[in-house]
Amino acid sequence: MFRFALEYLKTWKSKPTRKPLVIRGARQVGKTYLVRMFARKYFDQLVEINFEQDPEIASLFASKDPRKIVQLLELQYNISIQPGAALLFLDEIQATPELLVSLRYFYEQLPKLHVIAAGSLLELVLEEPSFSMPVGRIEYLHLGPMQLEEFLLAAGKDRLVTFLNEFSLGDSIPEPLHNRLMDLLRIFLVTGGMPEAVSVYINNNSWQECESIKHSVLATFQDDFNKYGKRVKHQRLQLLFKKIPLLVSSKFKYVNVDRNERSGDLAKALNLLFHARVASPVYHSSCSGIPLGATIHPKKFKVLFLDVGLMSTATGLNLLDYEKAGDVMRINAGAISEQFIGQHLLFSRHLYCEPEVFYWIREKKNSSAEIDYVISEGTLIIPVEIKTGKSGTLKSLHLFLREKHRSFGVRFNSDLPSLLESQTALAAGPNIPYLLLSLPLYMVGQARRLIRQSNET
Repeated sequence: MFRFALEYLKTWKSKPTRKPLVIRGARQVGKTYLVRMFARKYFDQLVEINFEQDPEIASLFASKDPRKIVQLLELQYNISIQPGAALLFLDEIQATPELLVSLRYFYEQLPKLHVIAAGSLLELVLEEPSFSMPVGRIEYLHLGPMQLEEFLLAAGKDRLVTFLNEFSLGDSIPEPLHNRLMDLLRIFLVTGGMPEAVSVYINNNSWQECESIKHSVLATFQDDFNKYGKRVKHQRLQLLFKKIPLLVSSKFKYVNVDRNERSGDLAKALNLLFHARVASPVYHSSCSGIPLGATIHPKKFKVLFLDVGLMSTATGLNLLDYEKAGDVMRINAGAISEQFIGQHLLFSRHLYCEPEVFYWIREKKNSSAEIDYVISEGTLIIPVEIKTGKSGTLKSLHLFLREKHRSFGVRFNSDLPSLLESQTALAAGPNIPYLLLSLPLYMVGQARRLIRQSNET
């Protein structure tokens, strides 16, 4: 299955200033598969070491001389490792995190050798106060679940992906094609973007096997909880893990998890799930300027689950539920659509950027408002609303635009795409003109490109 990250790796391979690459991401999002696919296409040889399966190999990396390390690896595996032709892949490196420090020596003394490291629970290692990464000597690639376009490519819908990639503002989408894309979206909302679940569905066309894989993935995450150290109780992690899929799209309140648990204890456990990338925070930002993360309120946040397909399984939804609902925006009171859009926006920037997305909320008596997501594109601050049906009120969007002196917004719904010149419609205060980019849910992967295009034209 093709991953867009492969193009990023291809560019990394030929960079003259290339550094050892660390792939960060949750368990089961396809890090190992990606590296193996990359090696098959662009290298003569892959030297793969899994430190969970072969922890004793770590002793070969004791030297600070990477040439010595390579010699020992050649002896161990009876191979010849040629820089430029071979890719050294250090998998599950969180099992021996001290080896991450040795990456600096490969960068400084053996830069011609391509080195990639990855680990499922690497984020937990990185947040340990006693651990220090070799800053300036490595670079990152952040990998999330498969995007909708990647799913379409895996399903052999290459022409549809080309159509989406080439769509320009002012183009039209015929109704039958729009309906076809909405049908495929419904399928993706059930399968989700976990590569194994997608592969089973595509190859076997079996919903039962797909569900079995997703249940297995959910169980694997819970089995991992005993690896999170002794900092929190496993029961607390289990509780949060089961509750988060039910709380997507709402302002997160610890009392909604368990009234009998202290918020401080739950916060500590939730932070671990964030670091393991099982869930992601969506912080409230005042949106007063760029970067949006500079003005967040750490106690006001929503939570995204790892993947929309896993969320569907965790909440007991299947394809029949989506087909009966007609409009996918109405499923789970819109939470599924918000998860789908959120997980795509989270990884919509360059892959070397830390995944992030924000929201905006105003809590005032008789004048409250909430914007589902806020992103930035260049110097633009862009409110993003997800609306049920083909219309939906835009009061919160109008309040945001007026209060923040902005003149551009994005709406996702079930309708055909459009770019409209409009005006805020508020009972009190002045109303201002603005531009509304309205996109069907399945075009979230094109959103940033079309935002740039709309502002250029």
